[in-house]
Formats: sequence, structure tokens, C-alpha cells
Amino acid sequence: MAMQLNTEPNLSHTDDFYQALIDMHQGLSEEQSHAVNARLILLLANHIGDLTVLRQAMQIASASD
Repeated sequence: MAMQLNTEPNLSHTDDFYQALIDMHQGLSEEQSHAVNARLILLLANHIGDLTVLRQAMQIASASD
């Protein structure tokens, strides 16, 4: 059975995560920043490992404004 994407709050220490994400981009060019985001996405996608969940996430992300 395929998993469902969890869209409920599930991240502890959200402010710390956000700061770490911002810090990860310090001193990077726009191109480097895009590349590090792409690598992060691929690492997290590999961790999730379920194409159905990943497609749900992509659909939600692309529909958000």
C-alpha cells in the first residue's frame, strides 16, 4: 500500500530548521544556492523513497502561490 503525504505540522524546532536552511545558503551565489537546493531535494526524496508521496508533494508545491 502506498503512503500518503503528511501535510500536518510534523517538524520540531521549526525556527531552528529554518535558520539552518538560511545558513546553508550564506555566501553562495544564486547558481550555487539552486544547486544546493537541488541536492537537498534529491537527498530528501531518496529518504522518503515513495514515488506516490513525492508526486503528491510536487503537486502541492507547484499548486501553491
